[in-house]
Amino acid sequence: MDGSPASAECVRVVVRCRPLSSTETSEGRRRIVNVDAELQQVIVQPAGDTGELPKTFTFDNVFDWNSTQSDVYTETAKPIVDSVLEGYNGTVFAYGQTGTGKTHTMDGGAGDSERGIIPKTFNQIFEAIQASQVSEQQQFLVRASFLEIYNEEVRDLLSKNPKNKLELKERKEQGVYVKGLNSFVVKSVAEITSVLEVGKKNRSVGATMMNQDSSRSHSIFTITVEKLQQGDGKGSGHVRVGKLNLVDLAGSERQSKTGATGDRLKEATKINLSLSALGNVISALVDSKSGHTPYRDSKLTRLLQARDSLGGNTKTVMIANIGPADYNLDETISTLRYANRAKNIKNKPRINEDPKDAMLREFQDEILRLKAELAATASQAQPLAQHHEQRVERIVERPLSAEEVLAMRAQMEQEMQQEAVQQGEPLDAETLAKIHEEAQRKAEAEAAAVLEERHRASEEAARMAAAAKQRAQSMHQIQAQQESEAKKKADLEAQLAAMESKVLQGEAQGGLSELARRQEEEEAEQVTRKLRKLWTKYCEAKGELDGAWGDWAAEKEEMLDSVRMLQQQLTLKDLVIQAFIPPQDVQKVMDRAQWDEEQEVWMLQQLPKKVTKRPISTAHHRRPVTAYAQAAVALGDHNPRYKTDNILALALDMPDRTTADYSGSQMQTQATLDAAFGKGHQGTMFFDNHKEQQVFLADDMTLKAHRAHRPSTARPPTAPRRPASARGRPIL
Repeated sequence: MDGSPASAECVRVVVRCRPLSSTETSEGRRRIVNVDAELQQVIVQPAGDTGELPKTFTFDNVFDWNSTQSDVYTETAKPIVDSVLEGYNGTVFAYGQTGTGKTHTMDGGAGDSERGIIPKTFNQIFEAIQASQVSEQQQFLVRASFLEIYNEEVRDLLSKNPKNKLELKERKEQGVYVKGLNSFVVKSVAEITSVLEVGKKNRSVGATMMNQDSSRSHSIFTITVEKLQQGDGKGSGHVRVGKLNLVDLAGSERQSKTGATGDRLKEATKINLSLSALGNVISALVDSKSGHTPYRDSKLTRLLQARDSLGGNTKTVMIANIGPADYNLDETISTLRYANRAKNIKNKPRINEDPKDAMLREFQDEILRLKAELAATASQAQPLAQHHEQRVERIVERPLSAEEVLAMRAQMEQEMQQEAVQQGEPLDAETLAKIHEEAQRKAEAEAAAVLEERHRASEEAARMAAAAKQRAQSMHQIQAQQESEAKKKADLEAQLAAMESKVLQGEAQGGLSELARRQEEEEAEQVTRKLRKLWTKYCEAKGELDGAWGDWAAEKEEMLDSVRMLQQQLTLKDLVIQAFIPPQDVQKVMDRAQWDEEQEVWMLQQLPKKVTKRPISTAHHRRPVTAYAQAAVALGDHNPRYKTDNILALALDMPDRTTADYSGSQMQTQATLDAAFGKGHQGTMFFDNHKEQQVFLADDMTLKAHRAHRPSTARPPTAPRRPASARGRPIL
């Protein structure tokens, strides 16, 4: 199989049905699933008296509630492990509704009889290695890694910080891989078991209404087996690498049954989305018209693509776990349809020989180097022995026996010696050596001619045999056709004989009509049987279609619920951003946001490291001045730290004042006003308001109005009285 194109084989699908739980039994639930181990079929009865027909599904193997862990392992995983030891890739993954026993199938319990597929593979691998190393012709290297996919985040369960998120990377020569994933070399069952136990402690689990220990993440335990084969006739040794992926998928669930809220609801949403993406990948692989396979829709499908588990270079077994209770009818039908589609996926497994990333390749190169040194220091007799050995191999490969070749060579030597004697040549050692070599050459040429003639004759015989076989087949077909025609003729003759007996009794016309009637009845009966079969198939197809529509509607409703929940979270975050984060900061984050195609997340770009340039000094400044210093100087701050020159700024030394401001007489102002208004305004009084520096023309009415508008609290009652000259009294 090395170097030749890999043959396609379909994914093997098996179904395992768990027994009714104690809770289901106490609630009086009815079992609606029947398992036919002989026909490898699962029959699902309708829940209640709905008039629907039972649904039948056929798989590669089925296991009922009485099956043991050993039975499941022997029929499913054991052949895969044998293939991995030969250099193939293998994948075993469990799928099903939550609470149907996927983790029990893969991991199992504490006792030997309850151990699941993963622990049993450890014993098989190391027992095979121990048996192979007895002959000292093979060397092995075993590595193990353990990861989980929790809320679309890849985590290393063997890391010191198992909550850290790992990145999926892709290289042209390596494909998709997990950056930073730890892989440990193990040398015994105890070591690899301890690795498994460490990973199980770090895995995310939680309690729901349907399962107290529900797995909240998908897990992949990978075992890599490298084998160095020595002395296999192909050179100094070849490295074969087989990878075994043991996948425990989280179960699909409905919120109405599990009662999940908060974090459990978010986990369930992510689990259902990833399983839906896996279903889309399976549908695309089965559909020959689909040109695109959506591996990038989830981390789970990308990792399965990286391990060639679906549609790639691997041997894959899918274990579909179902529950038998009537209230899980929809989930059971959905799981069986899911598994039924997976049967049509075709993989092309091949042996991984001499891969670039094999660690044992270093050992092989070192062995080749040492053998080359030994060959260079060998004696000269070794090439002769090798040549003789090669010649013997060629002789063995010929159809002529060694005795015939020796007899032919001896006869030619004798004839050549006689010819030399007749020509008068001496039979010395040199002549005998030449005769021996010439006889050897002629004997080989004659043997080759005989071989070619026999080969040609065998080809002709094979061609004639093929032609004879073809003629015999055509004769057999003609004979079978003649026998069929003879049988039909005999049947017709028997019918005619029966009719003739009636004709002899005088019922010729009635007999012919009876024959026609019977023929019509037989034809009608055949048509009726066909119609019943077609009607049954139509009812089954219609039921499956109705069920598919129901599943689609339920899946659509779940997707809409997920969209609504995400929309609520988005609205809440938008409100928080609008209420507490300034718009300019939001715009800065939006400008830095960039979509990462590989990780399928939004990433923030690194801020550019811009160093502020030193400000350029102006022509009249001896050193640069900051904007803050310029603003401080403009506001009148005389602090020397804001100045460019080391010069003190001193205030002016002003002399004492020796003059006074002029203050005019109030009487002169009144006289001026009297002169201005004349005699027509005698008895008119003027009020001089010193506060507002205004003069008012006042009479008795004006004064009363002025007093009325004057606030009473303008002067405190305890204030001392001022002199009349200072109270602004009216002056006549």
